[in-house]
Amino acid sequence: MDVRKFIDELQKNGELTKITKAVSVEYEMAGVINANAEKPIYFEKIKESSYPVVAGLVSSKDYIARSLGIQKIQLLPKLLSAIEHPMAPQVVANGACQEVVETDVDLTKLPIMHYTERDGGKYIASAVAIVKDPELGRNMCFHRLMLKDKNHFVARIVENRGTDSALKKAGGELDIAFCVGNSTAVLLSAATTLPMGADELGMANALEKTDLVKCKTVDLEVPADSEFILEGRITKEKATEGPFLDLTGIVDRERQQPVVEIKCITHRKNPIYQTILAGKNEHKFLMGMPKEPTIYSEVGKVCQVKDVYVTPGGCSWLHAVVQIKKQNADDGKKAIAAAFKGHGSLKHCVIVDDDINIYDPQDVEWAIATRLQADKNVVILSNQPGSSLDPSGDLSEGKKATTAKAGLDATAPLVSTGKGFKKVDYIKVDLNKYL
Repeated sequence: MDVRKFIDELQKNGELTKITKAVSVEYEMAGVINANAEKPIYFEKIKESSYPVVAGLVSSKDYIARSLGIQKIQLLPKLLSAIEHPMAPQVVANGACQEVVETDVDLTKLPIMHYTERDGGKYIASAVAIVKDPELGRNMCFHRLMLKDKNHFVARIVENRGTDSALKKAGGELDIAFCVGNSTAVLLSAATTLPMGADELGMANALEKTDLVKCKTVDLEVPADSEFILEGRITKEKATEGPFLDLTGIVDRERQQPVVEIKCITHRKNPIYQTILAGKNEHKFLMGMPKEPTIYSEVGKVCQVKDVYVTPGGCSWLHAVVQIKKQNADDGKKAIAAAFKGHGSLKHCVIVDDDINIYDPQDVEWAIATRLQADKNVVILSNQPGSSLDPSGDLSEGKKATTAKAGLDATAPLVSTGKGFKKVDYIKVDLNKYL
């Protein structure tokens, strides 16, 4: 469902916090979102803008599942199916995102936030970017945008990824559209790394029907139900981008990045600006969840996999817990190798049996404490391809990040040694009968 329908549902259920007092985008709004534990929140009045702001819509797996109209247990198989079986979206003649067209661009009218005092400027962290690769076609992803002036951003474009590759093929300039206020299906698909040439909007359409509409000034298609569309062009000009709070909760460094000129803004009538809190749960779930089905798929090739959790404590990027039904003595170690293949930036993974609740850190720690011997069940890999988000890795300028990786096989032996590896619990009683 689109942003508005989900807001309505949350409000009907009493799950939406409404702030009627005027709030500033200068640090204050970020502080309020954080103080509300990132639960869904709606700001009616913004001191610097006439547009209301919503946050917290994808701050938990429960909210994500509900916005897709499914149960939480269905999330992983639903994502995996959409990745493996995308459906080409339909391009329609008219879209709500173009109810209002503004060619006199003034980005300062948007409620663009200053998150922390260490930010290099005001940022949009929730914008989905759409470009067309000259050879491979449409590509959708996330780019954080630092406000430069009334009609320019400086965009963080990661080297050798989709947009950067398309930009190089196009000679250094490229049309782009940024979409703000998107369905959860669009957000998750934009955050998913698909094979080169695959259409992320096809994945979104497989998650739920996602019609597209052609932009007004650039040759691109965008989700028809988005709240705002910013149409523009990546230029050859570069400017300083950063610092900015990253996924790990650490401030990312300054870089010289491309300047984007925005030439047209279209939006719905009475649009709602959607934001996410950088480095917190919404950021983490959008980054980590799309890696769970890719890990699940690879581990499923070597043993019977039950579930995967890319954990928030591991920045929803560097750590994963994988649950398997162990059938062979080496299933745990096979699962470790497969997990690293399923997510190249994964740094540490823990493999557990199917009696362990992977969403309970204490249960996972119990498995490590009682079922693992470090000299037998830990796999250590040196000088591996890593993530630029890992501050302890080798992040030397001009080369791919490298790191050491560790996999922990915290599964019980198949043959009991007499020590016992199963928990014994007490009988279940209804306490109300005794009170």
